[in-house]
Amino acid sequence: MKKPIIGVLPLYDREKDSYWMLPAYFHGLEYAGALPVMLPLNGAEDCERLLEICDGLLFTGGQDVDPALYGEQILDCCGELCSARDQLEAALLQFAIKANKPILGICRGLQLINAALGGTLWQDLPSQRPDGLNHRMERPYDRTEHTVTLSGPLAAAYGAESLGVNSCHHQGIKTLAPTLHAMAVAEDGLIEAVYNPEKPFFWAVQWHPEFFEPENGPGTAIFRAFVNASAEEAEKRNRHG
Repeated sequence: MKKPIIGVLPLYDREKDSYWMLPAYFHGLEYAGALPVMLPLNGAEDCERLLEICDGLLFTGGQDVDPALYGEQILDCCGELCSARDQLEAALLQFAIKANKPILGICRGLQLINAALGGTLWQDLPSQRPDGLNHRMERPYDRTEHTVTLSGPLAAAYGAESLGVNSCHHQGIKTLAPTLHAMAVAEDGLIEAVYNPEKPFFWAVQWHPEFFEPENGPGTAIFRAFVNASAEEAEKRNRHG
């Protein structure tokens, strides 16, 4: 079976006006058997063409999601936005869903997916949920900050009911999108992983699996499940022309 091509949404540096990528995303995908490719921030009209070359899509971390995407005004506690990412990723997500392409979201990726599908976000957890856990740990990020209770396919992938995760975010899910189901919840009740049971593979997690070592770390099972699903879907499409 050929290595599946995973389209990875780029990070954007506004100050340098540049696209960039954390090698850890690529390392996790490569170790799991994929060929990762960083996508451009093209307009929505290019989404279908971009999808043609991808067997799966990884929605990465980065800037905050614009509250306009989920019908709220921007609060002072909201961080830097990137409208180019919001527009492309929301459009690309819809095309990928229709095409049944495997999808994995990480951190901002989870937030973007939830907002684009009809959910809402906390714009700033420390000020809006002051009694919650610390979700913004200090470096290094390759260690556990808190635990999450697992269910659904994530519990099956780990063969466990709980998992220690890192935590580096200040936004999070307020209300869950109608098509998504929770599959990891933090001790303070914050939903930290979701999936769509109607799709071949549609996962998103709030923590950062890419910061753990790829060979046998807490993120390995997530990347492996995503890449295996992408390879299977690619093989199906090849068989059916």
